[in-house]
Amino acid sequence: MSETISQKQLISEARAAYKKGKYLDAGRSFEAAATGYLAEGDELSAAEMRNNASVSYLQAGETELAFQTVEGTDEIFASAGDIQRQGIALGNLGAALEADDRYEEAIDSYEKSSELLKMAGESEFRANVMQSLSQLQLKTGRQFEALASMEAGIDGLESPSAKQRFLKRLLKLPYKYMGN
Repeated sequence: MSETISQKQLISEARAAYKKGKYLDAGRSFEAAATGYLAEGDELSAAEMRNNASVSYLQAGETELAFQTVEGTDEIFASAGDIQRQGIALGNLGAALEADDRYEEAIDSYEKSSELLKMAGESEFRANVMQSLSQLQLKTGRQFEALASMEAGIDGLESPSAKQRFLKRLLKLPYKYMGN
């Protein structure tokens, strides 16, 4: 029981550090929690903590550490049949790859993430992934793919905000002028 309390304390510390902008500390606490979960045999919770650590490290500018921490977590979720967390892990992997200027690998990871999140019914997470994918496609000179990705992300939202509805109308303009 004391190990469970320890995990909860580590996670609480990590979340508090993250909120304060102490991303490196947050990442370390999430990693410590992951180590504890592994010691308990809880591989799924450990993988989730590694994903949280990766996001924290990315915020801290520790690109390589973010990549190393998240790498392989998607496979852990896949082996458990957890497509939602597998999709999130692939999105996190894509972000780490993108930050490391590994654009083609990041695009591939984002696309796989998007498909899994769509299957899992996670429209909000998917919209975020599609936005990241779209921005990366723009960065790599794939303007029409970027438009399609952004539109697909917004189309999947059940309750788009006013800003998102406006963006959706705006995205349809290029197709209108091309005669489609």
